[in-house]
Amino acid sequence: MAEQHRLTIATRGRGSLDITDEIAAIVLNATVSPGIAHIFVRHTSCGLAITENADASVRRDLETLMQRWAPDGDPAYRHDLEGDDDMAAHARSLLTGVSLSVPFADGRLLLGTWQGIYLFEHRAQGHSREIVVTLHG
Repeated sequence: MAEQHRLTIATRGRGSLDITDEIAAIVLNATVSPGIAHIFVRHTSCGLAITENADASVRRDLETLMQRWAPDGDPAYRHDLEGDDDMAAHARSLLTGVSLSVPFADGRLLLGTWQGIYLFEHRAQGHSREIVVTLHG
């Protein structure tokens, strides 16, 4: 048995947004339990990650690493139709990934104590991002 939900999240540009509460609200009202929440973002220039939720410097450091691994405007890039951050955003999306699976039971995500679910916007400008959450029980 499964159910599916869609979320639209407005980003403010490059950086991370904690979406744990939005996913938890879906799980709280689930008609299936226990199960797996599959979380998928429908875009190629942002991503999802489970990471530290207590210290924001972790996410800032992750952004620093992504800048090193996939810098904006690298002259080796051929794909730059939407600006200097275009190809870098696609590469960073591969680094973060576009889907996650999280177990849940009794209306609660079974995340670890210091884990949160984050949407990482890899473009310099903000965008409207659609996330599909499928609950399998």
